[in-house]
Amino acid sequence: MNGPIRHIVMWRVAGETPEARAHARLKVKSAFEGLKGCIEGLTHIEVGLDVSAVDYACDVVLVTEFTDRAALAAYATHPEHLRVRQELGELRTARFQVDYPVEAPAAPLPQAHGLNPAHA
Repeated sequence: MNGPIRHIVMWRVAGETPEARAHARLKVKSAFEGLKGCIEGLTHIEVGLDVSAVDYACDVVLVTEFTDRAALAAYATHPEHLRVRQELGELRTARFQVDYPVEAPAAPLPQAHGLNPAHA
């Protein structure tokens, strides 16, 4: 299998207070956004912070795309990525990951009958 691959990672972060967790979330976001333009083969990077505030949600999501599996493998051992991982250390308390091939864009979903397009 060759071609683009999407790498998604979600974390829970440490923090005894809501303020401490908010600071930790921003630190993770800033650290990974700092990788933009630093790693060959990394074609997209996006970091989102959870706004749902439900107790089972992760705090931070990283969505990246790479030119191929080889680029993703190179990212795993790239010095800048390793620096970020070390910098964040024990700040991340749980980690979940999914890697999958990026397929051609899907056709738009058909409009459900009777729905107002403004509310779709």
